[in-house]
Amino acid sequence: MASAVIKLSAILLLVGLCAADIGERPVTEVCLGCICQAVSGCKLGQQCEGDHCGLFHITWAYWADAGKPTLPGISPDSPEAYSSCTNEPRCAALTVQGYMRKFGQDCNGDGVVNCYDYMAIHKLGGYGCTGQLPYQYVTVFNQCVAAVASQQG
Repeated sequence: MASAVIKLSAILLLVGLCAADIGERPVTEVCLGCICQAVSGCKLGQQCEGDHCGLFHITWAYWADAGKPTLPGISPDSPEAYSSCTNEPRCAALTVQGYMRKFGQDCNGDGVVNCYDYMAIHKLGGYGCTGQLPYQYVTVFNQCVAAVASQQG
């Protein structure tokens, strides 16, 4: 788990470039990192596989719902806009932020919208986040959150 925390820290440094106010970017860097860890193990260099791309395993529909963010100089209507963004860590993180701005909600009924809700939304979608989450996904996510918490204090 120590190597996972180091890997996560590297990803967080990349994602750290995305820091802005909470309304614009509702998902914290730690939360993004743990979602990434749960989805893909945050293995850099991941490309498109099947219907999903990059570290966050983003589908075209998810990217479109997020507002079709792009890398500089690429039009959202360009054929490579989706894959080039979702395969690049900073743009992929911006895609997750955009999706959560659109679909952020209290999925577990605890009265607050937080990282656990974003984790559910990311895996189950904006309309299905109250559904059953895969055990392995939740386990890896919770281990990551605990590892980061133990490193912080």
